[in-house]
Amino acid sequence: MLLQQLLGIELPLIQAPMAGVQGSALAVAVSNAGGLGSLPCAMLAPGGIRDEAAAIKAGTRRPFNVNFFCHKPPAPDAGREAAWRGALAPYYAELGIDPASIQAGPGRAPFSHDAADVLQEFAPAVVSFHFGLPAPELLARVRSWGSKILSSATTVEEARWLEAQGVDAIIAQGVEAGGHRGMFLTGDLSTQVGTFALLPQIVRQVKLPVIAAGGVADARGVAAAMALGAAGVQVGTAYLLCPEATTSALHRAALKSEAARHTALTNVFTGRPARGILNRLIKERGPISDVAPAFPLATAAIAPLRAKAESRGSGDFSPLWAGQNVSGCKEIPAAALTRELVAGL
Repeated sequence: MLLQQLLGIELPLIQAPMAGVQGSALAVAVSNAGGLGSLPCAMLAPGGIRDEAAAIKAGTRRPFNVNFFCHKPPAPDAGREAAWRGALAPYYAELGIDPASIQAGPGRAPFSHDAADVLQEFAPAVVSFHFGLPAPELLARVRSWGSKILSSATTVEEARWLEAQGVDAIIAQGVEAGGHRGMFLTGDLSTQVGTFALLPQIVRQVKLPVIAAGGVADARGVAAAMALGAAGVQVGTAYLLCPEATTSALHRAALKSEAARHTALTNVFTGRPARGILNRLIKERGPISDVAPAFPLATAAIAPLRAKAESRGSGDFSPLWAGQNVSGCKEIPAAALTRELVAGL
């Protein structure tokens, strides 16, 4: 089955859900252009999910995707948290922050029955997951609405596992992709390979439609992915400069600078590997830190540093998420970019 038929869309293109740099406006623009717009929900409370989903419903009659993380929240570890704050102490002193004033917080929440209660009102056409899949009873609720289920695989083993769980399509996330790695069967970064190495391997091993993600930034990249057996593509970084994205001025400036050519997988912002533009915190404390608390607990100690630095016009402590290929970033409406990406098909 063609991806377009499966998801009810015109174009074989999914806008990657990007928490922190977009809301409903980008999803609406891409869906109205014929692709599948996506809403990232990992950083939204149930009320926020309802508001954003309602805004999408008001803005388009076309299918859209809502995306959730499905990690298992870790038990707080006071010793590790203290060690992490100790490692960050020089920065607190430099920026005049009292470490005792910093509140602990979860940062990102996994898919839950509370979120499902909200989504039930909207019965979105597609629900996608990162870091595997939620518990079977939650997955059953999503299926009961008629929603199609997607999830990311970063290895052939993960793709096989997802197929065995009954997902409708698999997103093959190459190591070039910006933001968090979707890896869930392993924590070994040496297993993570590029999109055009991963994609044909997964296509050969599963019977489901496979969506290529990571490093796809223009029409030639889309055509190349399709030539290697992809049923469609998922594109994120290229949309970051579109007016519908909520990307901050600092982040936009970084994406337009030479610095954007140098990205790294780092866990210093959240506790889990994610790709972003190299900045001071990554250089000095990472990219991969053994001290950082487990995902998503590392975030709380970074938040006040980020806020203070950003108030001074600095992105030294900000997660400037981006993939390895920023060449497709354009300051044009998302609908125009969507059409450009599929122009070669």
